[in-house]
Amino acid sequence: MSNNGLSRRTFLRGTAAAGVVTAAGIGAVTAFADVPGFYNPFAAYPITGTWQDHLNEGSLGGIDFGMAVGTNLPACGAGVITNIPENGTGGNTVTITHDNGYRSQYMHLSQFLLANGTRVGMGAVVGLSGGAAGAPGSGNSTGPHLHWHMINPSGVRINPLEYVGGGGGGGLPKTTTESDGVPGPIMWKRTQNWLRIEQGYAGPIDGVPGVNTYAALQRAMRAYGYGGPIDGVPGPNTWAAVQRLAAQWGYTGPVDGVMGPNSWRGFARFVNQDKYS
Repeated sequence: MSNNGLSRRTFLRGTAAAGVVTAAGIGAVTAFADVPGFYNPFAAYPITGTWQDHLNEGSLGGIDFGMAVGTNLPACGAGVITNIPENGTGGNTVTITHDNGYRSQYMHLSQFLLANGTRVGMGAVVGLSGGAAGAPGSGNSTGPHLHWHMINPSGVRINPLEYVGGGGGGGLPKTTTESDGVPGPIMWKRTQNWLRIEQGYAGPIDGVPGVNTYAALQRAMRAYGYGGPIDGVPGPNTWAAVQRLAAQWGYTGPVDGVMGPNSWRGFARFVNQDKYS
């Protein structure tokens, strides 16, 4: 995919200002992938219409995800909301204008949830999916689904999966730790993906926590009262901060730095959020 008229220098300057860093080879096709500050909120849903499918049908492009009417639609990145009711064939459309000049559009919504001009963070729910044939807001949709495309700063529609990458860890399953209180590889994969998205973790999403995972966790726990070193060696102070986080997700036990099943359940409820899939 080319930069579609946007010079490499302009693109890199704009994305750097927004905290987005990509690599673009001069004279080569540009492949965007895993852009910091963006993710694929819909990785767990089946793709029912590819980008090429849309082009074949005369559309400017898009990705369709099959999902039930009323499914929460998280923002793929931070930005400002504009709602467009009954937007032609797209029906109810929400636009998220991102800080780096890119825009995301979700189409065929059954309901808008936020007012125009609302600023949202990555993962904030901006509307509910729709698409039921003939329903208000469905446009030309013939069945429940979400249509997603992005628009670059030059006004050209682009494939969001080429921009954000497969995103979300490729559609990680939910961890059973939320119910059984036993931490395992899936819980740690989701934790690593959370830390990748929000805390700069650059290691593998392999479900095997090591020094880099724990160091990123300690950085995240600054927001929950951890004041110790970022050394990748978690101790009672690190785990006490994790318990404070877990307390916001249903944990009611002591903040004693000793992780048990109930502590892990609360923490797992946090990392089981769709935006960390």
